[in-house]
Amino acid sequence: MTIQQPAVDLTQPAPDEKRRFPVFSKHHTTIATVLALCAWTVAVFDFGLFGTLLPAMQQDFGWTATEAYAINTWIAVGTAIVCFGIGPVIDRLGRRKGMMTTVGGTAVISGLTALIPTGIPFLSNGLLILVRSFGGLGFSEQAVNATYMNEVYQVTEVADKRKRPGFHYSFIQGGWPLGFLLASALALVFLPSLGWRALYLMATVPAAIIVWLIAKKLKETPQFELHHKLTQLEKDGKTEDAHALAHAFGVEHSSAAPLKRIWEPHLRRNTIVFSLAWIFNFFGILIFSILGSSVLKNAKGVELSDAFWMLIVINMLAYFGYVFHGWIGDKIGRKRTIIGGWILSGICFTIMLSPIATSPFMIILTYGAGLFFLVGPYAAIQYFMAECYPVSCRATGTAFIGAMSQPGTILGGALFTVAAASAGTGAAALWVGAAGTLFSGLLMIAAKPPVEALLEDHPQEGAA
Repeated sequence: MTIQQPAVDLTQPAPDEKRRFPVFSKHHTTIATVLALCAWTVAVFDFGLFGTLLPAMQQDFGWTATEAYAINTWIAVGTAIVCFGIGPVIDRLGRRKGMMTTVGGTAVISGLTALIPTGIPFLSNGLLILVRSFGGLGFSEQAVNATYMNEVYQVTEVADKRKRPGFHYSFIQGGWPLGFLLASALALVFLPSLGWRALYLMATVPAAIIVWLIAKKLKETPQFELHHKLTQLEKDGKTEDAHALAHAFGVEHSSAAPLKRIWEPHLRRNTIVFSLAWIFNFFGILIFSILGSSVLKNAKGVELSDAFWMLIVINMLAYFGYVFHGWIGDKIGRKRTIIGGWILSGICFTIMLSPIATSPFMIILTYGAGLFFLVGPYAAIQYFMAECYPVSCRATGTAFIGAMSQPGTILGGALFTVAAASAGTGAAALWVGAAGTLFSGLLMIAAKPPVEALLEDHPQEGAA
C-alpha cells in the first residue's frame, strides 16, 4: 500500500507567518474525481439491488407483501442509525479512509447478503435486517464524496474546477442513476439464470477493486491533514500551538466534538432546515423515484410493461438533471437552484397527476420534468451542505442530514399507504409526494449562505 505523505507542511509557524494550502495537481484531481464517481456508483449499485431484487427475495424467504414491507421499513430504520453514526467517524479517520470504509463496507455487506440462509423465519429475517442496515455505509458514501471533493476543488490547480465546482461535482453525484441502471440491467440479464444471491456476489467485486484503488492512488486533502494535526496538538495539551498553527493558515480551530459542532448557534439553523427539507423531499423520492412504476400503473392506468420503458426514458432525463443543476448552481447560487428545482418539481408532478396528462407523451414529459427537477438539485445540495460546514464537522453535517432521508422514507411511506387506501394512488401521490416536494423547496428559503464555513476554510474569499 502506498504510504500517504502529509499534504501540507505542519511545522510550527513563525509569528504572524501566513500560509496557504498546497495545491492539488491536475493528476491527483482527476484521480479523485474518477474514484469518487466510481465509489458512489458501486455503492448505489448495492443499495439499488435490494429494491430491484426484493420480489425474488420475497419468494425465497416466504414473505407476504405485508411482511416484505415491514422488513423494508426495519432496514430503513437500521440504515438511518448507521448513517447518523458514520459522519463523526469520517471526520476523525479522514476523507480517504472514510471512502475506503464506506465502499469497503459495501463490498462486505453485498457478500454477506448473498450468504443469509432462508427457511429459518426469525433468524433469517433478523440477519437480513442487521446486514442490510449496514447498507447505510454505501448510502453515506455521498457524504464522503461531498466532503472530499469540496476540499479538493478548493485547492486544485485546475482553474475551471475551482470556478465551477458544482458543475464538475454534478457528474459525480450522477452516480445515483448510474448505480440503479447497473443494478436493473444486471438483474434483467442474470436474475433468471443465476438467482439473486449471485448478483450480490457480483456487487462485491467492483467495490473491492475500488477500495484497492483508493488505498493505492487517492491523496488526502490538505485541509484534513491540518485538522488532524490540530486535533493531535490538542490531545497533547498544546492548545496554544494548535491555535497558532490554525491562525497561520487563517482558519478557526475548535476542539468540540463534530456532532456537537453542527448544533452550535451559527450552524444550528442550517442543520435544522436541511434536515426538514430532506425529510419532506424524500416523500417525493419514495413515491416518484422508488415507486414510480406503481404510480404510473395505479394513478395513470399505464401497463407495467409500458411503465418499465417509460421509466428508462424518464431516468435518462433525470441524469441530465444533475448536470444542469450543478451548472446552474454555479451561475445563480446553489440555494436558489435547490429552491427553484424542488418547487418546479412539485408543480410538474401535480400536472402529471391531473386530468391534463392523458397521452403517453404528456405523461413522460411531465413525469420526466418532475424527476429532472426532483433529483437534479441533489448535485447542488450535497455541495452546498459541504460548503455550509467547516472542516472539523463537514462529514458529520452532510452524513447526519443525509440520514434524514430514512425517516422521510418511513414517514412518507406510512402517509402514502394511508392516503392511497382512503383516496387512491393518484390523490396520495399528489398530497404526499408532490406537496412534500414543493414544501421542501419552500423550506430551503430559510437556509443560510455558507459564510461561516467559508471564513474558516478561505478567510480571504469569505471576506470578499
